[in-house]
Amino acid sequence: MMLEVWLPLLGGLALLIAGGELLVRGAVQVATALGVSPLVIGLTLVGFGTSTPELVTSVQAALAGAPGIAYGNVVGSNIANILLIGGIAALLFPIAVTSASLKRDGATMLAVAVVFAGAAALFPLSRALGAAFVLALALYVYMTFRQERAQSRADHGALYDKNLALQETDPATVPSALPRKPLLVSALIALGGLALVVLGGKFLVDGAVSLARGFGISETVIGLTIVALGTSMPELVTSVVAGLKRQGDVAFGNIVGSNIYNLLGIAGITALMAPGPVPQEIVSFDNLVMLAVSVLLVAVAWTGLRISRREGALLLAGYVAYVFVIWP
Repeated sequence: MMLEVWLPLLGGLALLIAGGELLVRGAVQVATALGVSPLVIGLTLVGFGTSTPELVTSVQAALAGAPGIAYGNVVGSNIANILLIGGIAALLFPIAVTSASLKRDGATMLAVAVVFAGAAALFPLSRALGAAFVLALALYVYMTFRQERAQSRADHGALYDKNLALQETDPATVPSALPRKPLLVSALIALGGLALVVLGGKFLVDGAVSLARGFGISETVIGLTIVALGTSMPELVTSVVAGLKRQGDVAFGNIVGSNIYNLLGIAGITALMAPGPVPQEIVSFDNLVMLAVSVLLVAVAWTGLRISRREGALLLAGYVAYVFVIWP
């Protein structure tokens, strides 16, 4: 029983992460060969590359009739990004947000969290609402592109920093002047990565559902913890690298950019593909936790305070306490 549950769960997670990396590498090389602007590549393909595991997992879970895993993955990832990943990054090097653009993006993250939590509490997430979320994300990316293109100083926003965090972790995702591989090879790498992500998502969802049923644990709790933690591994790695390089703004931007994409992109596409209500467990508790920790993060950024190592330890302790409270 244990092997039947944990093998697909862990194997699916490994395929998700490896496939996501190949997908981004291949897509960047294809876009470079086609002459796409490095800034556009960075804000779209690279900036959102680390969120591919969350996207595929949530969509597949929703289509499989497991909304607890689908939306638990989104909300749980956002909570983990702030408390767990933010805590670890601050422990490595205190985070002080100096960029005015990042402060605005933090406020955007909080506004998006309020809209998502409010919508989930009032009515089922319909295809129309999902489309509105995705359009809002497209507008946000467009506005970010215009801002970054006109930037005359090093005051970058969250999507730029999310892109930078991944590029510093994986140099193969940096657009190069000359394509590293022939276009066909790059396209095959991207398609192979996509196939691995889809396969990994199926294994992860199947394993999570089996785990929930086999041990009598709510699918929502599994989505909020094990699945959310697993799919957040790329963000953890990139933020740790930023922390080790003493780049507090980059670590902060990576968290904020990921959270905005999770709520607008992943929740939006999930609602488009499989409309339905967000589980009441999430609406009545976890969404409120997500709002509270988002307010905390934004308050720290706007007041000019830094997240010290001691406060990073408190964030980590907060995540442990959160998991303790929801775990049966």
